[in-house]
Formats: sequence, C-alpha cells, structure tokens
Amino acid sequence: MAELDDEFHAFVAGRLDRWRRGAYLMCGDWHLADDLVSEAVIRLHRHWGKVRLAGNADAYAQKVLARCWLNERRRGWRRRERVDADPPSPEYRMEDRIVDRLPLADLLRSLGPRQRAVLILRFYLDHSVEETADILGVAPGTVKSQAARALEQLRAARVTP
Repeated sequence: MAELDDEFHAFVAGRLDRWRRGAYLMCGDWHLADDLVSEAVIRLHRHWGKVRLAGNADAYAQKVLARCWLNERRRGWRRRERVDADPPSPEYRMEDRIVDRLPLADLLRSLGPRQRAVLILRFYLDHSVEETADILGVAPGTVKSQAARALEQLRAARVTP
C-alpha cells in the first residue's frame, strides 16, 4: 500500500503545475483551478490501482480534470458560492507569467466551456483530435467542429477593436 501511495505522490508531483495551468486556462480563475485540480487528484487517488494499470495514466488524469471542469460548469447557479470582494492576490511566480496574460484569459472566457476545453486540450496541452475526443467523451468530428468554431470566434474577437 505504501508503495502505491509513493508512486501516486510522485505521479501527481510531476504534473501538478501543468494541471493547474491547464485548469486555469479552462476556468479563468486560479482559485477555481486549484479546486478543480484538487477534485481531480482525489478522483485519481480513489482509483489509482486501476489508473496505473490502464497504460496511459496521463491521458486518464487529463480526462478526469477536463470532466471536473465540465461538471463544474453544469452545476446550478444556486450551488455556487458568491464572493463580494476579491481575495488578496498571491505573490507573482515566474511560471505564471506565461499563462497570466489578460488578453488570452479574456478571449478564452468569451468561449463556451466545451470550446474552451477543446482548445486547451488540443493546442495548449497538445493532445491529438482523437485523444481530445476520448478525454471529453465526444466524437472526433465534434472536436474538429468545436475547435474550428472557437478559433473563428477568437479571430473575430481579436480583429474587433
């Protein structure tokens, strides 16, 4: 049991920052990104014995994280917390400077959750069309059409002053 836990901790430690940045790009909020990653880690730990034998634990973990985001978006408005003031900003970290760009974050927030997830999985996390379709549980054609529509929308938003 301790060997499985050590293996799980090593797996998570090597990917945690990447998952956090990917989750931020999906939701546009560092706090929600941390919550999504925490939920994904809990789900991965719960089924770690099965996950490690599946062959591609990274793809499985990415699927869990993407589904956590999509499930969060489906939650009713009554179940979401409302905050009156923004919490204090954490100290700026060097690795945040790449993804913490307001224009990109604003453009991504203008997309629907599924389009946002498709773009992040395809172009930020560099998954193939088939892998993205598998992660999101949709057909490859849906991934292609969602990506095309999202890119078209981003181009139109970028051109408009």
